[in-house]
Amino acid sequence: MIEQLGLGRERLDVPCIIEIENTWESLHAHVELEGVDVEPGDEVHVQGGEIVVPYGERLTLRRRATVTKAAAPERLWVRMTGDFEFMELLEFSFSSGRKP
Repeated sequence: MIEQLGLGRERLDVPCIIEIENTWESLHAHVELEGVDVEPGDEVHVQGGEIVVPYGERLTLRRRATVTKAAAPERLWVRMTGDFEFMELLEFSFSSGRKP
């Protein structure tokens, strides 16, 4: 909705460090952006091809990322509705755990 209005969205190309681990102890991917803080509503796109890390290995590499900063109305909208979207990820159960 607000994205289509294109209200003052600023694009920044920044360097980033990507750390990926695929081991028994951990399966994670972290991206650290240099020189910019990501806020609600911002979009981050890491440039470059697909990264494949075989099992048992860890990889750290440098790439560039494009950060699209959200406009003020979009940032406000994300802050107001973000909690509702988060609640969709939760699953609640009110059973006693006893079998009938």
